[in-house]
Amino acid sequence: MALPTWFLPSWQELPKIPVSPFLYLIFIFSFLFAFKSIFRSRKANLPPSPPKLPIIGNLHQLGTLPHRSFQALSKKYGPVMLLHLGHAPSLVVSSADMAREVMKTHDITFSNRPRTTAADILLYGCTDIGFASYGEYWRQVRKICVLELLSLRRVQSFQYVREEEVLLLTNRIRESCLKQTSVNLSEMFFATSNNIVSRCTLGQKYEGGDGKSRFGQLARRVVVLLTAFCVRDFFPSLGWIDVLTGLIPSLKAVVREIDPFLDQVVEEHRKMRSDHDHDQPNYKKDFVDILLQLQDQDGMLDYEFTQDNLKAILLDMFLGGSETSSTTLEWLMAELIKNPNIMERAQEDVRRVVGNKLKIDENDIHQMCYLKCVLKETLRLHPPAPLLLPRETSSSVKLGGYDIPPKTKVFVNTWAIQRDPTVWERAEEFLPERFIDNPIDFRGQDFEFLPFGGGRRGCPGLIFSVAAVEYVIANILCWFDWRMPSASVHGKDHLDMGEVYGVTVSKKVPLHLVPTLHSL
Repeated sequence: MALPTWFLPSWQELPKIPVSPFLYLIFIFSFLFAFKSIFRSRKANLPPSPPKLPIIGNLHQLGTLPHRSFQALSKKYGPVMLLHLGHAPSLVVSSADMAREVMKTHDITFSNRPRTTAADILLYGCTDIGFASYGEYWRQVRKICVLELLSLRRVQSFQYVREEEVLLLTNRIRESCLKQTSVNLSEMFFATSNNIVSRCTLGQKYEGGDGKSRFGQLARRVVVLLTAFCVRDFFPSLGWIDVLTGLIPSLKAVVREIDPFLDQVVEEHRKMRSDHDHDQPNYKKDFVDILLQLQDQDGMLDYEFTQDNLKAILLDMFLGGSETSSTTLEWLMAELIKNPNIMERAQEDVRRVVGNKLKIDENDIHQMCYLKCVLKETLRLHPPAPLLLPRETSSSVKLGGYDIPPKTKVFVNTWAIQRDPTVWERAEEFLPERFIDNPIDFRGQDFEFLPFGGGRRGCPGLIFSVAAVEYVIANILCWFDWRMPSASVHGKDHLDMGEVYGVTVSKKVPLHLVPTLHSL
C-alpha cells in the first residue's frame, strides 16, 4: 500500500549536509572491501592445512621420505590436505575415496602435470609421456607408445628377450652357487631390467667392458636428479641458487652425456633402415624404427615430431620400464627373505607348475596363482612410486567438498592409501593370502590399490613391467634356494628395510643373498 503524501518529507525540508568527494571515495572503497571479504569467506572453502612458517610454508615438515611425512600429516589433518611448499600450493590425497574423485570423477581436471626444472632440462622440455602437459601431443604419443611397445600383443612378442636375459641372469647365479658366494641381487635385477628394456626399446644392449649397461648408469643418474631439491620450483625468483648449489650444472652435464648417446642410437637405426628394405615382412622393427617411421610419414601426426621429441620418449620408456621392475623385484625378494614360510609356499607353487621341465614357459606363469598374490602384496606394501608423478589442476574444482584452485600441485599418496587400516586388515604385515580369490587388481579400477596409478595419467607400461617381474622372479624361485649371507637363524632380524626416496623408492642397503642350486 502506498504511503500518504503527508508522511513523506519534502526534499526542501531535509537539512543539507555538505559531503566532500574524499568521503565518497572512502565509502565506495569500504563497501568494495567488505563485499570482497564476504565473497571470499563464502567462496574459499579450502582443505585443512598444517600451520606454516613465513616464506617456506610447510617445507620443513617433509623430511627425507615425503610419502611417510605426508601420511603422518594426513592422520591429523585428513585425507585431503593443503600444504604450502614455498610458493607452490600442494594438495595431498590420502584415501581411496578421494583418489577416486581425482582419477575418475574429475580425471580431466586433474590430468595436467606441473613443469619442474629437472624434467624440463632432462626430458627435452617435458616432451616425453610422463611429464608432458595434458593435451593433443600427449594423447597421440601415448597412443603410439601403447600400441607399438606396451600393448599385450607387443609385450608377448618380446618374450624371447625376457627368456634370453633371464637365462644370462640364472647362469651368473649358478656360477656363484659353485663358488658358494653371495650375490648382489639389487644390482643383478637392475642390470637384467635394463637389458630387457634396452633391447625392446633401442634394439640392443649397450654394455661397457665391465658388463654394465652404459645407458642404464646414465638413466639411474637421471632418476636421482629428477627428484633432487630444486629451489626454483618452490621459489621462482631464487632460481639462481640452483646454479650455486651445482644442481643446474649437474643436470646439464647428464644431458651432455645422454644426448649424443641417443643421437648415436637414432643414427644407427637410420643407417640400418637405409641399408635394408624396412618394409619387407622379415625386417625386424624395434621401437626406434617405429618412431622414425612416424617422422618419415608426413601428416600421420598433427604436429611436427622432432628429434628431441623422439629422444624424450625413448628416455621416458627406458626410465619407466627399468626402474619400476628392478625396484619391485628387490622389495619382493626382501619380503620373502623376511618371511621364510611365504618364500617356501611361493617356491612350491612355482615348482609344482614347472615340474621336471628345464625351462619356464610364458604360459606357466599364468598358473602360478600364489606367486601372483606375492607380487600384488609386494606392490601394495612397496609401490614403486609411492606418490606417483604429481598432477596439477587445470581449473578450479570441488574435491571432497573443498574448493581446489587452478594450478594446484596434487600428490596422490598411494603408499598411505595401500596401508590404510580402515581398508586393509593387518595393513602393515606382508600377507599375500589376502589376495587369494580377491578380485582387487592393480589396473587402476580399484582405488584402494593403485601401484601404477589410474585414470588418464595411469602408467601405460603396466603390462610390460609385470611381465618382466613375473618371469624373472619365477626363475629365481624355481632354480635356487636363498638365505642371508650370515647363514644365521637370526638373519631375518638383520635385514635392513630402509628406503631411499626418488622417482621410485628403492632399498637403502642393496640386497645381498647366498643362492643354492635347487635339486629337482
